[in-house]
Formats: sequence, structure tokens, C-alpha cells
Amino acid sequence: MIAFKLAFKNLIGAGLRTLLIVFVLSLAYVLIIYMNGLYQGWDRQARIETIAWEVADGQYWHDAYDPYDPMTLVDAHAPVPSDLEVLASEGKAAPILITQATIYPEGRMMGVMLRGIDTRQNLLSLPTEKLDPDSEEITAIIGIRMAKSADLQIGDDLLIRWRDANGTFDATDVKITGIFNTSVPAIDQGQVWISLPTLQKITGMPGQATMVVVDQAPEEGSNFAGWDFKGHDYLFMELEQMIKTKSVGGSIFYLIILSLALLAVFDTQVLSIFRRQREIGTYIAMGMTRKQVVGIFTVEGGMHAILAVVLGALYGFPLLLWTSNSGIKMPEGTDDFGMAAAEHMYPYYSLALVIGSIILVTLTTTLVSYMPSRKISKMNPNDAIRGKIQ
Repeated sequence: MIAFKLAFKNLIGAGLRTLLIVFVLSLAYVLIIYMNGLYQGWDRQARIETIAWEVADGQYWHDAYDPYDPMTLVDAHAPVPSDLEVLASEGKAAPILITQATIYPEGRMMGVMLRGIDTRQNLLSLPTEKLDPDSEEITAIIGIRMAKSADLQIGDDLLIRWRDANGTFDATDVKITGIFNTSVPAIDQGQVWISLPTLQKITGMPGQATMVVVDQAPEEGSNFAGWDFKGHDYLFMELEQMIKTKSVGGSIFYLIILSLALLAVFDTQVLSIFRRQREIGTYIAMGMTRKQVVGIFTVEGGMHAILAVVLGALYGFPLLLWTSNSGIKMPEGTDDFGMAAAEHMYPYYSLALVIGSIILVTLTTTLVSYMPSRKISKMNPNDAIRGKIQ
């Protein structure tokens, strides 16, 4: 308690110097929490949106399917296993058939993925109720990005060409009956959705699918021949890698601020030890051990971090609360990365993040304060009282 009282008294007596160091340290606190909260919010929001719109609790892929190689789509289809058909009839699974196609909006040619999905599904947020498999004309839904790039609106007729299971090209008009808005570009950009029975019929692939989305991950070992289950660990692998890369780049900014603050603390400790030699010698002459005196100066430096927590909370808490509620407007083209990114990103500040940031800054500040304070243990008290350093 004596060390804390003396340290606090000395910090208050330093006045403006203490305030400047505490302010820079508080900036480090706020920046660390803000940057990491932003990436955690992105990861959390992207996962929620992707689960709702694309993957549910996982997907069964045909063995030959490779999302990065469109040429695999020629062979990446097979009859849906009977067990998955039962789940689909119960609304617990959604088979999807994928094939390459070409559309001709206003005379232009664009390559797309033509996807057929069961209109009865309710696992995904896709508005499949706008697809009518019994209509005389083929109905289709597209995402808002696709509609913008192809200049399409609800009610437009669109010429589309595809190749069936025998390799024969065919073409017809489809009517756009719905345009949905999603933050998941994988189901929007270059994607045209029609009903599964319709696509199976026009491609000559009755009862077949490329993947099956399920609402519950299967138990280990319950696989189907020719189908591989892809869980969240696999499906979110790219998202995790991208966010880790972004977080490493973003950490440079707050590390610079933290380094400047720690340098200021270090210089302050060195200056204090140089200017307060008589005070140090008096402490030792009064019976304090060298370790106790070192502790006073170490605590004094570490208290900068404690005061920074208080100051950072005064302006950082309302600022972080405001960003978490109102979100941050993302720049144009963010979704071109192919990752789920909404127009507004909402940071997520977990308790572990806040406590971890406080512990990180406090420990590093205390360590930096201790380094120059070790010199006190080598001082001769008589020389210290006379103002001489040995």
C-alpha cells in the first residue's frame, strides 16, 4: 500500500507529463479493442449471414465437385441418397444442382452458374417461394449484385443457354420473379436460381444434385458413398484466413501507438531515477530494502496503465458503444473479395477482448517500468544521498 500511495502521489505531482503518457496509453487501449472488435464483428457477422443464406449447418458435396474448377460440374452430380431425400421431404435438407450456363442480357453474353434448389426448403433465407415449378415459363430469382451487373429487374425475360447431361446445348427464356439482397456474394454474383425439378428436367438429370445443405451436422462416420460432408470448419476456412491476414495488418497501427507510449514511460522512468537520487538514498537510509524501492518505481510506472484504463473508459466506452450500435459503413467494392461483407459492419467487443487488452497493456507497461528501475539495486545509498550515481 505504501508503494501505491507514493507512486500515485508522484504521478499526480508530475502533472502534464503524466497526463500525456496516460492519454497515449489510453489511445492504445481503445485502438486495440476497436481494431480487434472490428475483426471479431466481421467474423461473427459473416458467419451468421453465411449460415443463414448458404451453408446452414453443413453441406454434402459430390466427390467430383470443386467450387474453384467449373469444369468439374460436368461430372459433379448424382442421385440424392435416400436418407437425404427423406430429410429434404421433412424440410431438414435442401438439395442443390449446379451447372454452367450463359445468359444474354440486352444482347450481351455473361457466364453464370445455374442453380436449382428445392422450392420447399426453409433452411436458407433464399426467397424460393417466388419460384414456381408448375409455371409454363421458367421462373428465376437473382441477387441484387447480379441484377445490377446484368441490368435486370423483376418481370424481365432473360435468354439463358445451358448444356444437358448428354453435352447438347439448349436455350430458353426465363422470367425474373424475385431479386434478393444478401451480404453473401457466393450466392449472388454470377448466380441464377431456378427450381430444382425444372433444372433436373432441362438438363436430363432427374433426381440428381451437386450438393445437399443440411440443418444438422451428421454424426461422425455417417457418410454416404460418393458424397463428402463439409462442416463449418472447412467452409469458413478462407474467411478465417482472410480475417487473420487483415488483423495482422491492422495491428501495426495500434502497436505503433503502444510503442510510443511505452517509450515515453521508459524515458520517464530513466529521468525520474536520475533526478530523484536523493529521494532514493533517503528511502534506503530509512530502512527500505532496494527491492522495495525498485517496487515503488515499478508500481509508479505501471500505474500509468491503470490511470489510462480510467481515462480510456471515459471517452472510449461511449465511442465503442456507438460503433457497435450504429455500425461502420464499408467502402464500395468490399464484397468483391468474395467474402460475406454487409454494407455496415458491426464491431463485437467481447469481455475477453477487453480484459485481454487491459492485461496486455498493463503487463508491458509494468515491464518497461521495471527495466530502468533495476539500476536502483546497484546504488550506494551514501552516494545517492549526495546525488552521485555509481
